[in-house]
Amino acid sequence: MSAFYRKRSLTGYLFISPWLIGLACFTLFPLLYSFGLSFTDWNILEPAKFVGLDNFDKLAHDPNVRDSLKVTAIYVVCSVPLGTVLSILLAVLLNQNVKGMRIFRTLFYLPSVVSGVAVSMLWIWIFESNYGLLNTVLSWFGVKGPHWLTDSSTALLSIIIMSLWGVGGSMVIYLAGLQSVPRSLQEAAELDGASRVRRFWSVTVPMLSPTVFFNLIMGLIGSFQVFTQALVMTGGGPGNATLFYVLYLYQNAFQFFKMGYASALGWLLFVIILVLILVLFQTSNRWVYYEGEGPATSRSKRRTRRPCSEGGEGRAPHSHTR
Repeated sequence: MSAFYRKRSLTGYLFISPWLIGLACFTLFPLLYSFGLSFTDWNILEPAKFVGLDNFDKLAHDPNVRDSLKVTAIYVVCSVPLGTVLSILLAVLLNQNVKGMRIFRTLFYLPSVVSGVAVSMLWIWIFESNYGLLNTVLSWFGVKGPHWLTDSSTALLSIIIMSLWGVGGSMVIYLAGLQSVPRSLQEAAELDGASRVRRFWSVTVPMLSPTVFFNLIMGLIGSFQVFTQALVMTGGGPGNATLFYVLYLYQNAFQFFKMGYASALGWLLFVIILVLILVLFQTSNRWVYYEGEGPATSRSKRRTRRPCSEGGEGRAPHSHTR
């Protein structure tokens, strides 16, 4: 490598060195340190004691782990699809060319940037059984509202409903995706006689699938890491009805001072999320369309050769996506 290229490379590394230092100190080191702690018994006050795989063996027999995984799984299965559908519908509504639409977009986005603790306190008041806003509205229609946060049958449902409060962040991303859909495709489908609903499912949704894929992954990761709402609003109760996995991890680390066991819990969560993300990536080629290509089945069809109308020489089909 010449002196010029060495100098240019050194300059580049110098500019990104703050990020590299931050990555090493605040991401890689804690990650490796927690992996080492997962094989130890450490209560912070005494030296760590190596216990091998005992923490992971305890995970397999801990009923609270099963309960917390069940609660988290129910939350993920309910909140992620509901949030996806609601944010897409909001994005479609806010994609209209109406005067003052920017104000509405801002209003719908603002809740997603409010502090999690502040939002939790707000929803504690909304779900309060005696004078809360939700039960007050229900009483106007002669309906007696339940004890939302203190009843084990409705506590998790309350947090799922609360999760829809922050769909504004995903809505903005879907709005950007909708505005990037080529107008020519919509016009071509309209000329072919497709209705508005048909154009939405056959043109808009396929072109929006990369955005759906991105938000699905981010929503899945975020839903598995729910913590603040459960800690502030219910503390994991009643009867472990809202004992989310990360809340149980927090309890072991900072209430019971079982740092080794908490590290093992963290690595189990990492493996679960990693497996689910890999499954999503493996199946994405069947339903995610990118510009200029379709899913795997369409790409394989485009790679086949077909005979020309004249002569026996084959030629590849056009590369555009229908």
